[in-house]
Amino acid sequence: MANFIETLPDGWTIYLWLIIGAVIILAVVYWIRWGIKNEQFDEDIKYVLFDEKDRAKMAPEEFAKSQSVIKSQIASRDRFLAADAEKRKSGA
Repeated sequence: MANFIETLPDGWTIYLWLIIGAVIILAVVYWIRWGIKNEQFDEDIKYVLFDEKDRAKMAPEEFAKSQSVIKSQIASRDRFLAADAEKRKSGA
């Protein structure tokens, strides 16, 4: 292997870096697509951390917002679980 690398002409490393860069870009695009498909880019995700014990620490509108976000997250989870169960049912 070392002999093969020594016989390569000058400037071959740029092609190696180009290939590595292309692989990294493709991986990033794939993971961004995955995140969009699985609703991972939600600005309201920060409200999921709060629960009933935080009511006194929050403004009433923020608490209402956190409760609505939690309900929508639960609905989204139920939707994904139902779709997954349907996939398994039809596949098996």
